[in-house]
Amino acid sequence: MTCPPRILVLPPRLTASARTLRATALRRGLRIVEATASAVPEGLGSPGWAGWPEGAKWPEEAGQAGSPGDARGAGSAESTGCTGSDGHAVHLHAGPSFADVVAPALGIALLEAPADWLARLPRALTQRDIRAMTIGEAYRLRRPAFVKSPNDKSIPALVYADGSRLPGPDAVDPATVVLVSDVMTFAVEYRLHLLDGAVHAAGQYAEAGRLRLGPPDGDTLAFGRDVLAAAGKTLPSAIVVDVGRDDEGRWAVIEANAAWASGCYSADPDRALETVLRAAGPATALSPHDRAFVR
Repeated sequence: MTCPPRILVLPPRLTASARTLRATALRRGLRIVEATASAVPEGLGSPGWAGWPEGAKWPEEAGQAGSPGDARGAGSAESTGCTGSDGHAVHLHAGPSFADVVAPALGIALLEAPADWLARLPRALTQRDIRAMTIGEAYRLRRPAFVKSPNDKSIPALVYADGSRLPGPDAVDPATVVLVSDVMTFAVEYRLHLLDGAVHAAGQYAEAGRLRLGPPDGDTLAFGRDVLAAAGKTLPSAIVVDVGRDDEGRWAVIEANAAWASGCYSADPDRALETVLRAAGPATALSPHDRAFVR
């Protein structure tokens, strides 16, 4: 059986990484659907959705995303099996606010790490104290701490002088979970794209707190394997994990991020794309393991 090519849905404004992944997807025969800024509030059948393969149907018509339109990315189909009445497997690469609106309507399952995953890692992998708590509890902090949202950017990831500097209850639900950690400065930082229990792609993205792209070294990949050996079963099959080394040579996990919302930086774009496709694909294709990690 021949299956139509897979489809990659993209948001209105593309980052440099998104443009790289778009070019890679087109080269590999995927079709691209890009939304305009007005498309999301207008709904999934609006003219703002350009590039849907001709003849595909929208969810209300066939339980599968689609809208008549011109197809982009003609070429050899890349597929891991047909889904839905049209046979199109739909994937997504976008930020959380866009993804949360679009993914459910397209039948896409978004994989992410548990909110407290970083806090549950052994100290040997983090080199610092990390706790998951509600922001209401974090308001009581009376020391500097690095505070961030576990899986999105709703709470700016910053060093706060104390809990009184956090966004207040007028802006954030006090029950919102945040990660609170000791302040640790990294000399160099790397992004690991993890797929099926292995480091599938990797690249440097920062040095001394500033953007600096480059290849990973052997120590980076070795530490990535250590993380997977210790905690790989507590992650979905496709995820991004950032790691770093401080000035004393200590390696630590910085954070886990959803691959579907993460930049690829200097990583091999083909291998980064493969991680993204698994991390945000048809809910009907989820493995039993990954069902526990759906956003």
